[in-house]
Amino acid sequence: MTGGKPKADSLFYPVTLVADVKDGNPLVDEEQFGPALPIIVYSDVNEAVRLANRLDVALGASVWGNDIEELKRVATKLEAGTVWINQHGAIHPMVPFGGIKASGYGVEFGIEGLKAVTVPQVISIKK
Repeated sequence: MTGGKPKADSLFYPVTLVADVKDGNPLVDEEQFGPALPIIVYSDVNEAVRLANRLDVALGASVWGNDIEELKRVATKLEAGTVWINQHGAIHPMVPFGGIKASGYGVEFGIEGLKAVTVPQVISIKK
């Protein structure tokens, strides 16, 4: 584990990477919003995708590596509202953001997010 040491007399908890965790661990299986990310070792990418997609939460996921085309291919297979490549948690107000499965319905931000909180009205006048 790296990180995970809160500053004295503070509520700040630094980003923490946790290795050697397996499926079934709450850090892996439950949706958490703290700055803690599990690192899971895998030997087959398709197996890693299958394990990620088995969860009923799907707000976001990230894939990391050097081959951008391969990372894009893997990202399209992940069932998550947002999949980041070589980053995690980057949110921009012009880009829709939201989860799928038990992580939510609909999006916020972007045009799609604005549409979710507006009610259009059509006024039609006969000529």
